Amino acid sequence: MMKPRVFVIGAGAAGFFAAISAAETFPDAAVIILERTDKVLAKVRISGGGRCNVTHACFEPHQLVKFYPRGNRWLKKPFKAFDAKDTVNWFTNRGVSLKIEDDGRMFPVSDSSETIIDCLLYQAKKFNVQLKLKYGIDRILPQEDGTFLLLGKHDEVVEADKVIIASGGFPKRTGYDWLRERNIEVVDPVPSLFTFNIPAFDLVPLSGISLPDVKIRIVGTKLETTGPLLITHWGFSGPAVLKLSAWGARALNQMDYRFKIHISWVATHTEDSLRALFEEQKVQHPKRGISGNQLFFIPQRLWKKLVANAGIGEDTRWIDASKKDLNKLIENLFRAEYQVHGKTTFKEEFVTCGGVELADVNAETMESKKHPGLFFAGEIMDVDGVTGGFNFQNAWTTGYIAGKNVLK
Repeated sequence: MMKPRVFVIGAGAAGFFAAISAAETFPDAAVIILERTDKVLAKVRISGGGRCNVTHACFEPHQLVKFYPRGNRWLKKPFKAFDAKDTVNWFTNRGVSLKIEDDGRMFPVSDSSETIIDCLLYQAKKFNVQLKLKYGIDRILPQEDGTFLLLGKHDEVVEADKVIIASGGFPKRTGYDWLRERNIEVVDPVPSLFTFNIPAFDLVPLSGISLPDVKIRIVGTKLETTGPLLITHWGFSGPAVLKLSAWGARALNQMDYRFKIHISWVATHTEDSLRALFEEQKVQHPKRGISGNQLFFIPQRLWKKLVANAGIGEDTRWIDASKKDLNKLIENLFRAEYQVHGKTTFKEEFVTCGGVELADVNAETMESKKHPGLFFAGEIMDVDGVTGGFNFQNAWTTGYIAGKNVLK
């Protein structure tokens, strides 16, 4: 009797996890990964600067879903089946220890993405998962007997009993045409996780300076976030910006990435508390220079720039500062305004907002509601998380569930 044939489209994190899960659960099946390029686990290799941010130390599913701008409600059931704690246990049980960093991100103790890649490759080989590279699929044709024909770009034809699509997100709408052809609903993609470009950026000389706790608000919207910020030679980056770009992905796309932001360099303060603190400085340190003695743990070079932008001279002492001077400094600290015009994709770790409509996917099995036997895993669906290991967690979870259910 012929083995049931399970084809996984895509050799990324979700694809490998789905294939391993399927092969381990159904040892009598033939599980084959088809990858369009000549590379496997590309995002795993570059994630976290080559260290691989495997997941996040958020071990309560009801809290974990809050880090997903798209898919947060839908993910409640999947995360009950396989969450961040399960991810840690899965890798630990296979010889890969993970560590938690101060911000909650989790990496292999080796600090090398190759550790994760080697683990996945070993598990795939252990369970006889086959891998075919440079094998792109352009069409899926469901057959009357419930099987599928997969058509490749060079007229290859593959017969599949079950199919798991884990090809990742596509940056353009046309990337999903092969799915729309099968009447699969797709939410148009737009970029997520990007940095903010600012023309004529006056902080360019401060490129490389980072702050641990900054509040950013997009003017005219309710979009606001707090977290670490990095000044770059083109604008702003860092977790706070990336998080804001994720939550505002569709709104910012509609603005054509032209909008104003307000930055509070002192996120824990109010205007009134700043004013009171400045009055205290005038009383306790009247002859101390403002520019040369920074407050709030703001880096010295940034503090001097903010003071100068307030029109306060380099030699001005607290006792000499007028009410107008201090009001301007408060404005620069609490509500500095910058005009964003454009974006830069976060390195090669691009993430798209959009993909297969979640209403068309069974959250308990990852199976298509329109095409029984067709499953989805990872970023091909309209799910995306903020930076910090959440997108990989979505890949592990949905891949694991798709594999476990593909032949049930």
